[in-house]
Amino acid sequence: MTSTDPVGIAPGRRPPTVALALGAGGAKGLAHIGVIEEIEAQGFQIVAIAGSSMGALIGGIHATGRLDVYRDWVCALAKLDVLRLVDWSFSGGGLIKGDKIIETMRGLVGDAQIEELPLAFTAVATDLERGREVWLSRGGLFEAIRASIAIPTVFRPHTIDGRRLVDGALLNPVPVTPLIRERADYLIAVSVDGPAVAATPPEPPLQPAAAEDSYRYRIGEFIGRMLPRGESRPREPGTLELLTQAMDLMQANLSRLRLAAYAPDLLIQLPHNMALAYEFYRAHELIELGRLQARAALANWPRAGTPQREA
Repeated sequence: MTSTDPVGIAPGRRPPTVALALGAGGAKGLAHIGVIEEIEAQGFQIVAIAGSSMGALIGGIHATGRLDVYRDWVCALAKLDVLRLVDWSFSGGGLIKGDKIIETMRGLVGDAQIEELPLAFTAVATDLERGREVWLSRGGLFEAIRASIAIPTVFRPHTIDGRRLVDGALLNPVPVTPLIRERADYLIAVSVDGPAVAATPPEPPLQPAAAEDSYRYRIGEFIGRMLPRGESRPREPGTLELLTQAMDLMQANLSRLRLAAYAPDLLIQLPHNMALAYEFYRAHELIELGRLQARAALANWPRAGTPQREA
C-alpha cells in the first residue's frame, strides 16, 4: 500500500471499520475534517465517533453526512466573518452566549436526534457541579454539541436535564473511553497537542477603516485588546490567547494520562502550535494539515491492512 492508495480489500469483503475519537482544540480541530476525509479515502469505514469540544462539533456534523457542506462553508470564512458569529454576553458565566454559532450550524447542516444518526455518536461534556464526565449519546445533536464546546469563561455553560454542562475537554480531551465497547476493527484517536512545528510570523490584523470616535472603532479596540496583535516586536499574549494556552497545557497533560491508560490502535497527533483557538479563517490550511498528517500516520501504521480488534 502506498501513502495514497486505499487499504486493500478482497472482493466481497467489507471495508475495515473504525471508531474515531476526536480531541478538543478550537480552530485547530478543523484539522479533524482532513483526517476524516483521508481515513475514508484510504478505504476505512467510520462507524462510531466520540468527540470533545471542537471534536464533538466536527464529529457530530460528519455523523449527519454533511461534513462537506460545513467544510465548504468554513473554508470561505474571513476574519470579520468569524467575529460576526460571536454573540458577546459578558454575563451568565461566559463572554459568548454561543447561540448564534449553534443556530448557524443548525441552519447549515440541519439538526437531528443523535440516536437517529447513521453512525454511533457521543459528545463528551463536563458536569461542573458534580465534577463528572458526561457522555451525550441521545437527544438533540446540537444541544449535545453546545454543551461540549462550552469552554469555561468563554462560552456560557449549557443546561441539559438540569445539569450545567461545560467543555468535555476539562476531563477527557481525547475521548477514547466512550468507544472502547464499540464493534469496530480499529480505534483511532486524533489529538491536536502534538510536538510543536516552527512558527510563522502572524499576519497583520484585518481592520476596516473607521473614525476614532465611531462605535465600530471602539469595538475594534476592545477586541484588539482581547486578541493578540500581529507585531514584529515581542508582545504579551492577549487575554483569550493566554486562556487558551493555559487550557491547552492542561488538556495536553491530561490527554497523555488518559491515552496511556486507554491506548487507541492508532494515535494521530497534530502540532499544538499550528493555530490559535479562534483562527477559523485558516480552515483550508488546517484541513490540509490534518489530511497530510493522517496520510503519514496511516502509511507508517503496520496494522493498517489487518484488523486486530473483534468485529
